[in-house]
Amino acid sequence: MFLIHPQVEPWLVRTDAGVRVTLLTERSEGLTVMLRCEPDNEARFIDMKHTGREAELHRFEATLPWDSGNDPTVYCFKVIEHGKQHWLASDGQHHRVPHRDQMFRINRRDTPPLWVRDQVFYQVFPDRFCQGDPSLAVQTGEYTYGSGRMKVVAKQWGEPVSQETCASEFYGGDLIGVRRSLDYLQSELGITALYLNPIFVSGSNHKYDTEDYYNVDPHLGGNEALAALSADMKGRGMRLILDAVVNHTGTNHPWFNLHGRHDSQGAMQSPKSPWRDWYYFDEAGHYYGWNGHKSLPVLDFSAQGLRNAIYAGPDAVLRHWMREPYGIDGWRFDVIHMLGEGPGSNNNAHYVREFRKALREENPQAYVMGEHFNEATRWLQGDQEDGAMNYYGFAHPVREWLAGTDIAYHDARLDTEEFGAWLDSARGRIPYDNQLAQFNLLDSHDTARFFTLVGTDTEAMKLAVSLLFAYPGVPCIYYGDEIGLEGGQDPDCRRCFDWDRNHWNRELFDHYKALIALRKARPELRHGAYQTLLAAGDTYAFARYTKDSVSVFALNRGERPHAVRLPLWVLPLHKKRWRAPGGEPIANEPGWITTILPPRSHVILLGED
Repeated sequence: MFLIHPQVEPWLVRTDAGVRVTLLTERSEGLTVMLRCEPDNEARFIDMKHTGREAELHRFEATLPWDSGNDPTVYCFKVIEHGKQHWLASDGQHHRVPHRDQMFRINRRDTPPLWVRDQVFYQVFPDRFCQGDPSLAVQTGEYTYGSGRMKVVAKQWGEPVSQETCASEFYGGDLIGVRRSLDYLQSELGITALYLNPIFVSGSNHKYDTEDYYNVDPHLGGNEALAALSADMKGRGMRLILDAVVNHTGTNHPWFNLHGRHDSQGAMQSPKSPWRDWYYFDEAGHYYGWNGHKSLPVLDFSAQGLRNAIYAGPDAVLRHWMREPYGIDGWRFDVIHMLGEGPGSNNNAHYVREFRKALREENPQAYVMGEHFNEATRWLQGDQEDGAMNYYGFAHPVREWLAGTDIAYHDARLDTEEFGAWLDSARGRIPYDNQLAQFNLLDSHDTARFFTLVGTDTEAMKLAVSLLFAYPGVPCIYYGDEIGLEGGQDPDCRRCFDWDRNHWNRELFDHYKALIALRKARPELRHGAYQTLLAAGDTYAFARYTKDSVSVFALNRGERPHAVRLPLWVLPLHKKRWRAPGGEPIANEPGWITTILPPRSHVILLGED
């Protein structure tokens, strides 16, 4: 028995009274179809009515009442056929009632901003992307970094990154350079939004050890450069999010002042410091550093003064940068799952909700996005984050399926069936609205570049890029990926962008451009439902669709060609013709389409009336 429940309109429609939901079935004769929900945590069954057909499928409908005691409202479907039970949950079909975590879920109140779905993000590590004003660059020996034992080093653009000097070496990229690159990013590549790694005052190149939350580092151009960048982007209709590092500060922040670089007494200098309780100290007076790194003292949100400074006060850090002349569109929160009271994450959910509340007070359409290397389901139920850096639900399975390595760089050859199951499980545990706002990525400043992981195999990289732009969620390109920039583990993944076009991988660049253009042109890739069509051997195929449009992607990671026969009858819309982008219509039999996938290749098929 084939069953699907597309979680987009018109198959799921919000009303004041509840949600009109649709279940589509392979047949209708002899079926008893029920909607199961849990209002106030008690199971309830609602009969569903057969209301017609959609293409080859039968439509059953019912109204799901909002759960007044819980948000999100959860539900699943029960179908009885000749005494046999079929259950449909968010991760697929079951033979018995699914666990609550596996049920479909929808929020009545807390939903992500819709603008996020339409973006193509580009992540910029400012020191390594583009130099706009050489006079701003850090000079060798200009200051000492950290404890004062290491002098900063200025390097020539494109020189190899060094493990020895690591955070204390600088190449001179700045926000002026980012602004000057907007024509390339928007007009040539098709980027619509930027995510900038930390830009506030710090002695390191990565700036995750903040020294001043209210000033952009002068080596990046200062506050004026950010205001100018923001104004230019707004004029172009582009979006901007910044990196919020509020789990910890650097040791040279005035609040801490480990090395006595500021006149005021910091938390490390005196128990009587006004900032002492803003950090966690044990009974012996030892402070706690993030993940054991003593250069990153952890903030303690049990202190009211800290809460006022970060989010609650009238000019709190998170509010300040959302106002003009900056007016950013949201924040990416560094290690958001780790912050809280005391030395760890106590009461974490409360503070993430408070961050969300503060941002939405400043801008009801603010994007709240968190960094999670691991599974982030509980932060993505609607009341905390809109989306997460989707390592667990996208980057990790794609890495294992195509690159044969896990996030710890251990060998991990994932078979295609398990790859599909991983995607289904991760996608199904959060509301689909939040899935469409997930921040999908292949790599970042914290991981080896995907192109390096696949041995600079352009065809394998193109497969990954196709997944990135077709999968539910918003795609983000780590700077330089589109030109074939290589890089191993941190810090090698932070090489300088190569502006010499003679060095670019043009085939890869053209593929990025084509996929960006396709995503913009096809609403189903931004707003549509998802349906797996095939997951076997080395081949994975799926469809994205709305009520009017559909795209099918089929990928072959193997070394041999594969003939695939894809079941189009499982989709609730009928298209007369199918063609590749820019190609001629291809022949297909009713309800099916057969195509040949060459080795390590993909096919995109667009449905037409």
